[in-house]
Amino acid sequence: MDEYKNFDIPSKKIIVADLDGTLAESKSDMDKEMSDIIVKLLEYKAFAVISGGAYSQFQKQFVKNLSCPENLISRLYLFPTCATTFYMYKKGVWERVYSEDLSSDEKRRAFNAFEVAFKKANFKKPEVLYGELIEDRGTQVTFSAFGQAAPLELKKGWDPDGSKRSVIAKYMSELIPDLEIRIGGTTSIDVTKKGIDKAYGIKKIGEHLNYKTSDMLFVGDALFKGGNDYPVKEAGVDCISVTGPSETKRLFAEIIRISSVGNRSHTRSLLE
Repeated sequence: MDEYKNFDIPSKKIIVADLDGTLAESKSDMDKEMSDIIVKLLEYKAFAVISGGAYSQFQKQFVKNLSCPENLISRLYLFPTCATTFYMYKKGVWERVYSEDLSSDEKRRAFNAFEVAFKKANFKKPEVLYGELIEDRGTQVTFSAFGQAAPLELKKGWDPDGSKRSVIAKYMSELIPDLEIRIGGTTSIDVTKKGIDKAYGIKKIGEHLNYKTSDMLFVGDALFKGGNDYPVKEAGVDCISVTGPSETKRLFAEIIRISSVGNRSHTRSLLE
């Protein structure tokens, strides 16, 4: 977390963050303490969330737990399903800016490829599922080993190093090479249109919100090579790795402290 000391925090105009494992535990509601910190952070920086969850999951897990005044929520941007969609707040509602929908044929081939890959990888479907095993999210088809609503401890113990999913993903890439295959979350594999990952979201932040790469600071828990946050680092964005929501809170508190000091210094220089 001390990586922030390597960066010019006052120059950063927008903080971009992962959701699961960064702002909240996997598929769990964001807590009030994180909400309060993000609202305070919005006084100094714009804020974007890029994660593999569907828009409905963003609303349930993040938005409904964020007590934010209208003047600040307009600086908050949502990029669900690994930035295949983008929502911004306008005139009291969340407005969809774009959506990179998979075609019916692409979805069908993704579902079929999963079934073939399961057999090749010797993946045995669990007897008890907590939601759909393979979910159509419109812009993304997602496999979750026990369903996305599975208990966190069950999910954490299944594939902590990603090796099981890597085998399935390898076969998927051979079966549907024209689509993007990504390991994400704790037990999931995501399928989207080719070339779409979290770096695509960074590109769209630049296109739609006019922020340069140097204006951004990304915070995530999977910035290691092969992790679903790693493409952001490859895109040239300054990144800080965290181990979970508790560390993210401490980091955001430090960014707020640095930003408030810088703001006071700027105000004094204007008055002198």
